[in-house]
Amino acid sequence: MKGLVRALALAAWLPLLAQTTHAQTLDAVKERGRLVCGVSEGLYGFSSPDADNNWSGLDVDLCRAVAAAIFNDASKVEFVPLNAQDRFAPLKSGRIDILSRDSTWTMSREATLGLVFAGVNYYDGQGFLVRAALKLETALELGGAKICVQKGTTTELNLADYFRSNKLKYEAVSFVAAADVLAAYQDGKCTALTSDASQLYAERLKLADAGAHVVLPDIISKEPLGPIVRQGDDQWFDIVKWTLFAMINAEELGVGSKNIDEALKSDTPDVRRLVGTDDNGGEQLGLSRDWAARIIRLVGNYAESFERNVGTESKLGIPRGLNNLWTNGGIQYAPPIR
Repeated sequence: MKGLVRALALAAWLPLLAQTTHAQTLDAVKERGRLVCGVSEGLYGFSSPDADNNWSGLDVDLCRAVAAAIFNDASKVEFVPLNAQDRFAPLKSGRIDILSRDSTWTMSREATLGLVFAGVNYYDGQGFLVRAALKLETALELGGAKICVQKGTTTELNLADYFRSNKLKYEAVSFVAAADVLAAYQDGKCTALTSDASQLYAERLKLADAGAHVVLPDIISKEPLGPIVRQGDDQWFDIVKWTLFAMINAEELGVGSKNIDEALKSDTPDVRRLVGTDDNGGEQLGLSRDWAARIIRLVGNYAESFERNVGTESKLGIPRGLNNLWTNGGIQYAPPIR
């Protein structure tokens, strides 16, 4: 009988424990008055500071969107630059709330690091940057070459796999900092630089003569990039995940920063649920009813963020490709808000 009483007492207590545990990050962010977001040390289009230390980029926008949902103020974010090798420890320790730093979603990172990816904000793949003067047409012509690569990344493993599977030899020239990798390539210490294709477009802009370098057409891996949070805080995971989904759904529904006021008056059920006029989903997340409307008004939908940071409105000019909506030939697809 005593065992039954204890079991019933435990059953009544566990939901309260879960509620306390799972609300810890949101509560900490609110109490602190700002979100702390881990980003790259400077990757144009994804996360980079200007001369006045104002950060911008696709990954930066994700963090600003979360801040907008919580505070109705997209500026309430502290950005912490992290190199590739040391990026996960600050998230595990609680130094940062989100890691939004062009990081590839893999099984091992979730299974061994105690972290969880909240979605994919950019579908990428690994490629190679070479000098145009070499007139290379494919990475298969790089047999025996020295390849510059960043240490502590999935890029190293992909590089080894690619050359091994194609029975080619190579020599890796590796550095911890991306800037050192690029400098080594610029100085001619390697024939090619390998990284995610999006990063290669960004790094090429930093070279003295960007037009003298080309990104080869080969894509040798799947690199789904997205924001990461700690495991064990389901509420925070949901907030970050649905922030990204809200931006994607907003694009699909044709709701953006320029017409958000009209959307608030819409009679369309899906739009009304998105902006909070017909749904309490935000309150279920621990946010306000207009959480998604805040994101759209202050940061924009996914298309707005993509185009100004890496797409047609940016120096990179990267085509949407796989990052187009599923309705436009891509694979960006968000679950519905309902």
